[in-house]
Amino acid sequence: MHLASKSRSHNGVNHVIVRPKPGVKTQCLVRVGNITFQGAWGRSGRTIFKREGDGATPIKSMSCLSGYYKYHRRFRAQSRLPMRPISKKLGWCDESDHACYNQAVKLPFSSSHEIMLRDDILYDFVIVLDWNIQTRKRNCGSAIFFHVAKPGYPPTQGCIAICRQDMIRMLSLIGKNTIVEVA
Repeated sequence: MHLASKSRSHNGVNHVIVRPKPGVKTQCLVRVGNITFQGAWGRSGRTIFKREGDGATPIKSMSCLSGYYKYHRRFRAQSRLPMRPISKKLGWCDESDHACYNQAVKLPFSSSHEIMLRDDILYDFVIVLDWNIQTRKRNCGSAIFFHVAKPGYPPTQGCIAICRQDMIRMLSLIGKNTIVEVA
């Protein structure tokens, strides 16, 4: 059996492997089945000791939970993930001491949060990864997403990012059974 066929099932690609790009601390290579995309990750590289605000991407295997897309960009990607449009009222709590830490919140929201409807391209498509979602341990990092990269692949705040065209292609290959493994 070929490696590519091992990584696919009737539900799409089972594993996405994210590895360092040789010689570049803040860039990575993202392997989806038998396709490899260039990507970016945290400004601090990657870590097994993820902390809130450290700018590092966690070294971990994480499930793809769901996704969002910017409605006015027209959702043209097919995906096996549940995908919802991003509204003006969608935020993501990054206040470690708040009961809503590391989950979607309705804006306006009084505690520290990220606004999901951005003016740039980063959140044209967003995949929510299962990093600290179920346990929501204080100060262990929030809003670890797979999203669209800026041109030139500058570092993220801890997320994984690929170009918009590659994201659309990847969305058609992954589903809820897909594991993103940051190595």
